[in-house]
Amino acid sequence: MPPPTTVLVGTGPVSPDEVVAVARHGARVAIAPDARDAIARARTVVEALAAGPTPNYGVSTGFGALATRHIAPELRATLQRSLVRSHAAGSGPEVEREVVRGLMLLRLSTLATGRTGVRPETAQLLADLLSHGITPVVHEYGSLGCSGDLAPLAHCALALIGEGPVHDASGRLVDAGTALAEAGLTPVELGAKEGLALINGTDGMLGMLVLAIHDLRRLLRTADVAAAMSVEGLLGTDRVFAAELQALRPHPGQAASAANLVRVLAGSGVVASHRGPDCNRVQDAYSLRCAPQVNGAARDTVEHAAVVAGRELASAVDNPVVLDDRVESNGNFHGAPVGYVLDFLAIVAADVASMSERRTDRFLDKARNHGLPPFLAHDPGVDSGLMIAQYTQAAIVSELKRLAAPASVDSIPSSAMQEDHVSMGWSAARKLRRAVDGLNRVVAVEVLTAARGLELRAPLSPSPATAAVIALLHGAGVVGPGPDRHLAPEIETVVQLVADGAVVDAVEAVIGDLQ
Repeated sequence: MPPPTTVLVGTGPVSPDEVVAVARHGARVAIAPDARDAIARARTVVEALAAGPTPNYGVSTGFGALATRHIAPELRATLQRSLVRSHAAGSGPEVEREVVRGLMLLRLSTLATGRTGVRPETAQLLADLLSHGITPVVHEYGSLGCSGDLAPLAHCALALIGEGPVHDASGRLVDAGTALAEAGLTPVELGAKEGLALINGTDGMLGMLVLAIHDLRRLLRTADVAAAMSVEGLLGTDRVFAAELQALRPHPGQAASAANLVRVLAGSGVVASHRGPDCNRVQDAYSLRCAPQVNGAARDTVEHAAVVAGRELASAVDNPVVLDDRVESNGNFHGAPVGYVLDFLAIVAADVASMSERRTDRFLDKARNHGLPPFLAHDPGVDSGLMIAQYTQAAIVSELKRLAAPASVDSIPSSAMQEDHVSMGWSAARKLRRAVDGLNRVVAVEVLTAARGLELRAPLSPSPATAAVIALLHGAGVVGPGPDRHLAPEIETVVQLVADGAVVDAVEAVIGDLQ
């Protein structure tokens, strides 16, 4: 289904698909009536507390290690503005537009719960920035993942008060005041608690988790297609993927992956050519035989991460938080639940890529590829074939192994030891984005290699599903075996075909939806 063009943000959670629609596809945003009512009710509580004599954290006090200072009413607007300005202290390269839009939407979703105490007009301006395509500049470094993603969110909050650099809908870099004026929007003057409510959440790391889950689900289906093509091209057997064998170890992801391989290989003339009694192959290498066990375990890990993401999407992450008649301090901003699964998914990306690279390497070694030319070259010695494509894969896999080292086990105390244990969830999310991109590239090289290997098996015919992938590559200008040519553009073409789901689409057009 096409992504929605407008996402309605209510008191309940936004869905992962809605996050992708806003973050990646530029969907507009509207605030639902129930959310407007909840925001107004919570604001009434905050204003009553702000008018009272008793200090309340975040309403009439300083923040973090400065929470013991009571702030006079005439200084509270300055307090909120100073908070946003001082916390917008990121550094390094800009993060991607989709990441910034995702964290803005998720902050708005928490505001819409009526647990943060912002004014309705402040929440509306955040929605308006999304709908007008105004994207604040957020930097790579600055978040420790506790209290949430403070610096990235502060850069977004800065735009609400008309300050700091932003990109407009065309991508032009301008100051926030100019972008707001050109869109017919007016900056807000932050009231009591609003600055804190805008910056205290796990929205950056959560947005990147949701996007990674979306991408990994597609990538793991593509990895099954690539594995099936390799099994086929390397004269492996499909019998090990039988449902009754998988049922002996009832992991759902393993069963789904094995079922995909069976269906992709159905009708293969290559597989049928060595299925008879004269076949002397006892059993295939692990990288072929155990593909469902690895790809399946990866699937199950992604689904565990999706459960965590679903819980976080349903959360109201702020500190302090507005209850029915009071404001209470809490620790729900800590990013540990999200940080752990972000790290876990980086392990998944590294291991699936590692197995994929091993299958590619088998294709290129004449001692193990069962009759194919060395490196799948047209004239070995004159031509190098796909030799260096595997080098590229290996370099990426090596990088993925380094990225699999967890960020969430690290902690650097901050705020004069008030924040003495932090999650590093933002860092875990940043390295996962790089890992997902690397896995995409590794799988693409396997698809490219397996397609060439299958074509070199002619006149044996590939399965209808794998033939559809080969036809897709040909249609995109990747023409198959032949004398050496500039290889990098062909690799990038297949990378894009994997990234946009075209490889899976080609297979599913022949055999129906993969699991």
